[in-house]
Amino acid sequence: MARWIKNLLLTTLVCLALPALAQPLRHQVLAVGLAHPWSLAFLPNGRFLVTERPGRLRVIEADGRVNPALTGLPEVAAGGQGGLLDVLLDADFARNHTLFFCFSEPGAGGNSTALARARLSNDRTRLVAVQVIFSARPKVASSAHFGCRLAESQTQGKPDGLLFVTLGERYLRKDDAQTLGNHHGKIIRLFKDGRVPPDNPFVTTAGALPEIWSYGHRNPQGLVLTPDGTLWAHEHGPQGGDEINLIAPGRNYGWPAITYGENYGGGPIGAGLSAKAGMTQPLHYWVPSIAPSGMAFVTSTRYGSHWVGNLLVGSLKFGYLNRIELSKPFGGRVLREHPLLVELGERIRDVRQGPDGLLYVLTDHAQGRLIRLMP
Repeated sequence: MARWIKNLLLTTLVCLALPALAQPLRHQVLAVGLAHPWSLAFLPNGRFLVTERPGRLRVIEADGRVNPALTGLPEVAAGGQGGLLDVLLDADFARNHTLFFCFSEPGAGGNSTALARARLSNDRTRLVAVQVIFSARPKVASSAHFGCRLAESQTQGKPDGLLFVTLGERYLRKDDAQTLGNHHGKIIRLFKDGRVPPDNPFVTTAGALPEIWSYGHRNPQGLVLTPDGTLWAHEHGPQGGDEINLIAPGRNYGWPAITYGENYGGGPIGAGLSAKAGMTQPLHYWVPSIAPSGMAFVTSTRYGSHWVGNLLVGSLKFGYLNRIELSKPFGGRVLREHPLLVELGERIRDVRQGPDGLLYVLTDHAQGRLIRLMP
């Protein structure tokens, strides 16, 4: 209890001081009028591809013009936290026009997170050859905790034909995160056609779903693979206890058996433990929650060499972009946090480093914006 109170007081002081700590950046608004934009990808020739949670996918021109929604998407169960969520271009997109997206898929029993692949038409008006290659099981009548961030796997710095997908525990089924016979509260690893890699950690485990890479997650909405091959994820805690984790195959990250958060309205979750044998501790956690979403790893020197190797994480709750300094070699610990864009006062849903080395963010509201950060 003493540690909980100490962390709460320290983090509250930091949050109260956000305007004083904020480092001003010049920002350029590129596009406006986006309905709860969720994810961003970079098309050739300076164009952007943006998902809108209500179920639309749009191409934004380099000059900021927002095109009509693409046709060809499957049915999306939009509502609550569900909808059209992350999008990822294939590493060979310039040649094959292939992309991947995840969304809340309706079906018998409710809905679940699903992953689809498709091709963008040459005129950039529709998706073709759309195929759902994974659907989380079981479907649940819930509008919360879909997870749904994507990352392309690499081996020795080169894409290896595999994808990672984060899956939330659907809020109503939190105990599922500790069992391997369902997809709730998991990170999975698949080939790009939906097949299961034979070296996944639970392929030979009786009763386990073979797609599972790690488990014990709550609602992971940040995922990035750093140049050294480390897979990073962050996830929403309950009331407190948002986490940054280093993801390794077969690991149990504890939810809901351990957490640094508490129930909404107060009181312990389960036995009120924050550590337990066999469960992996987070690299970093926030109390109170910042409600993290989106994550990028800075490799660009456009903002100065001291930014290289930093993590960027959006805060939905407090409306800032968090620049996180890490010890080196990366993955040791968090050294400092720098709230940015506090002056916007907008929920930051996604952050990406572009091909030009500049940073781009999406703000999440009914008239969301695409913003470029200028050094």
